[in-house]
Amino acid sequence: MKLEKKLQLKNLEHDRVVIERLVDENISGKLDKYLKKLDGEDVEGEISFVIEENKIGRFNGTLNVFIDGKTFHYEREDFKKLDDLINHFFDHLKEDLGKI
Repeated sequence: MKLEKKLQLKNLEHDRVVIERLVDENISGKLDKYLKKLDGEDVEGEISFVIEENKIGRFNGTLNVFIDGKTFHYEREDFKKLDDLINHFFDHLKEDLGKI
């Protein structure tokens, strides 16, 4: 499977390395089993994140995932911790991939 990752950060460029690490850990940890089910030479996927720090210092984000013709969309706002926001997105994605 070819999986492309796109990351757009607003007011968080200084945290890019940490965010990339969290995304990679979630993909290889939580999603590995589910992605293997969809694996194939012709299967393509895209994970697109938009994460921003809002005016009160909390985190908002959007996750769009396109895998094997299926689309998953998640939006969350006002998370106190950046890692909680990212982990939360992947928990929901894992649940939805498990239903396929």
